[in-house]
Amino acid sequence: MADNKRLDTVQTSRVIEMAWEDRTPFAAIEYSYGLTEADVIILMRQELKASSFRLWRQRVTGRMTKHQAKRPFLVGRAYCATQYKPR
Repeated sequence: MADNKRLDTVQTSRVIEMAWEDRTPFAAIEYSYGLTEADVIILMRQELKASSFRLWRQRVTGRMTKHQAKRPFLVGRAYCATQYKPR
């Protein structure tokens, strides 16, 4: 990732959490943190164990809810109910 996209540990943790959530599209991560889908993949590859990364890639590859253009309107909210939990 470019130097201007460096994240602290709290932000990195949140991006990973958002990437695992089925209903959070990559566009929401890009809007919130400035990371493209490719940047998120790089981040996940760096931060997760190899087996966890492979599971995540299998999970999100082709998933309609993770890609804004493929998302039907019926999906609804773009975030998990626990996304805005108090810290």
